[in-house]
Amino acid sequence: MREEAEMVKIVYLLGKSACGKDTICQRLLADPALSLHKAVLYTTRPMRDGEKEGREYHFITPAQAERLEKSGRVIEKRVYQTVFGPWTYLTVDDGQFAGDGCFLMEGTLESYCSVRDYFGAEKVLPVYIEVEDGERLLRAIARERTQAVPKYREMCRRFIADDDDFSEEKLQAGGIEKRYENQRLEDCLGEIRQAVLAFENADRP
Repeated sequence: MREEAEMVKIVYLLGKSACGKDTICQRLLADPALSLHKAVLYTTRPMRDGEKEGREYHFITPAQAERLEKSGRVIEKRVYQTVFGPWTYLTVDDGQFAGDGCFLMEGTLESYCSVRDYFGAEKVLPVYIEVEDGERLLRAIARERTQAVPKYREMCRRFIADDDDFSEEKLQAGGIEKRYENQRLEDCLGEIRQAVLAFENADRP
């Protein structure tokens, strides 16, 4: 961990696709009782309808991703072999983690483990969100239908891959014990909110 990031805390949302991470992320960021700042990751995947550069992600080219990696500033990197070719996601030490603050991130179990190892386990709070698979599939289809060009094949690939990426064995190896069931959004948010408040206030005088 770099010296300027010693005071940083990170709340890390993780879970299978269509479990509600994006909605929960937006609600937590808008909560005036919390002091969260969104950490913006980088990706080579195409921008989806409704997304904006620098808000959901920094959208970059594969060549730019390669230059970032060569610069030595990449905290973690994931490459997904999609039906449209490889898509890369990166967390970059680009100055956004400097100073004292609590950041909100979302991603995979693998990326969470890399971020935890970089900043230190005591600095990162994992928030693992669960939804029953049938309900999750319905949500994924409904979300994809809102896109100008729905990518159903890629949606199916991700849905199947989630079983391996978030297997019980890997969750245990990653130290994920607490689960947040997102069946009723407000109940799930309330539980997460209390955990985040306790995490933010820990070690404060």
